[in-house]
Amino acid sequence: MPKFTSVVLTVGVLSAAAILAVAQQAPPQIKQVPIKPTSITSGPQMYTTYCAVCHGAGGKGDGPAAPALKTPPPDLTLLSQKNGGKFPSIHVMNELQSGVQNPAHGTAEMPIWGDLMMSLNSPGDATMQTHIRINNLTNYLKSIQK
Repeated sequence: MPKFTSVVLTVGVLSAAAILAVAQQAPPQIKQVPIKPTSITSGPQMYTTYCAVCHGAGGKGDGPAAPALKTPPPDLTLLSQKNGGKFPSIHVMNELQSGVQNPAHGTAEMPIWGDLMMSLNSPGDATMQTHIRINNLTNYLKSIQK
C-alpha cells in the first residue's frame, strides 16, 4: 500500500506542477504599430491592412492576433446570415466609425477605425474621405458573405 500511495502522490505533484507551468505562461501580446496608409478606394486592401490581423485573411475570426484577444473576433463572413439574410451595412459602418458598443463584453479591443482613418486623410474634406474609406471597407465585407 505505501508504494501505491507514493505513486499517487508523485502523479498528483507532477500534475500540479504541469498545471502551474501552463498557468504561468505569459499570454500572447499584441504589438501596437502605427496605422499604414492604404488606398481610399480599395476595400480589400484596407481589410488586409487593418482587419485581417484579428479577423483573418478570409474574415473567419482566425487572424494571427486572435489568440491574444479576450473575446474572439467574430466571423465576418456570417454577418448577413446572422441578420436574417440581409447584410447590416449601417451597423457595420457605425462600428467602424465609432467602435464596438457592447458593454456586456467589457472594454472594446477593436480599434475605432473612424478616428484612425481620419489621421490618414489628406488636407481638405477629411470627414468625407473617412466616410469613403468606411463605405468601401463595408462594401468589401458585404462581398465576402456566405
